Amino acid sequence: MNVDRVLLAAPRGFCAGVEMAIKALAWMVRSFEPPVYCYHEIVHNQLVVTRFKNLGVVFVEDISEVPQGSPIMLSAHGSAPEVVDAARTRGGYVVNAVCPLVTKVHHEVRVRAGKGYNIVYVGHEGHEEAVGTMAVAPKATHLVENRTQVRELPDFDGPIAMLAQTTLSHTEWSGVLDEVSTRFPDLWTPGRSDLCFATTNRQGALAQIAEQCDVVVVIGSANSSNTRALERLAIEAGAARVFRVNDAAELPDDISGVVGVTAGASAPEELVSQVIERLAPTDGVEQVLMTTEDEYFPPPRELRELLASIQAAATVTLGAVSAPPPHTDREIQASAVLTQLD
Repeated sequence: MNVDRVLLAAPRGFCAGVEMAIKALAWMVRSFEPPVYCYHEIVHNQLVVTRFKNLGVVFVEDISEVPQGSPIMLSAHGSAPEVVDAARTRGGYVVNAVCPLVTKVHHEVRVRAGKGYNIVYVGHEGHEEAVGTMAVAPKATHLVENRTQVRELPDFDGPIAMLAQTTLSHTEWSGVLDEVSTRFPDLWTPGRSDLCFATTNRQGALAQIAEQCDVVVVIGSANSSNTRALERLAIEAGAARVFRVNDAAELPDDISGVVGVTAGASAPEELVSQVIERLAPTDGVEQVLMTTEDEYFPPPRELRELLASIQAAATVTLGAVSAPPPHTDREIQASAVLTQLD
């Protein structure tokens, strides 16, 4: 490689929801004898998932795969109501690590459907978050991904609401919003955007540097919606070469010039460090800060209760082992937790 300089986008990497989910699963691993079961990947990142698998976490695609009485965590992407109910009937301890921003969208779907609205939901077919959200009110919710699908919607009777998968790019959302607003002028949309603030911030930070770069490297897994949105944004911004990589080993050897680096919301900072080390820029690294994030999501309620019970030695019948409560959880970074687990 012949890399002159790295422009490092900030913010990048873990968002508050991912921070919460990873730390929550780490507490589950410490609190129970293995295996601990998790419905879907806790977050969409290969390194994170592999590290938890090595510690005895079993990721399942159907709650029926979980043995009766086993501890279960539900992923950050949000689960269908029937999945949550099925998990609770298995008889083990259940912790729902759904991102609070996804919970907000589920609530909006439930309320609007209850008021007789048809809901146009902008999301990606088959994505865990979209599947879980659609299941809240399946008869009232209609999934669209683009303008063409909006034109194919029926002429609804009654009011129309429009909601979104939290990890969409602004381009994806705004294009469909224009089409839906034209077709349904009396459209209801939430007062506060459904789009995740962290996703928006990462896209804005990348947009600041993309035009200055010969190459843009986006770190994150292929099944991460917000990572793929960053990849598309870099291409649309006109970067000559764009690479989405899981880790430094996937970088090609012929990268040169000024390289922009960012990471999706589920990519650990250790991957960023490894990529920069591999790029080895001769003129160093310049971090370009767009905004500072201080959002914090505390551990899920069930986990807070569990850890308090462990401290009181009240969970012996659940097969739990001793672990201290996360009194300083806000000060603990998920990247550090991952490193400790490894």
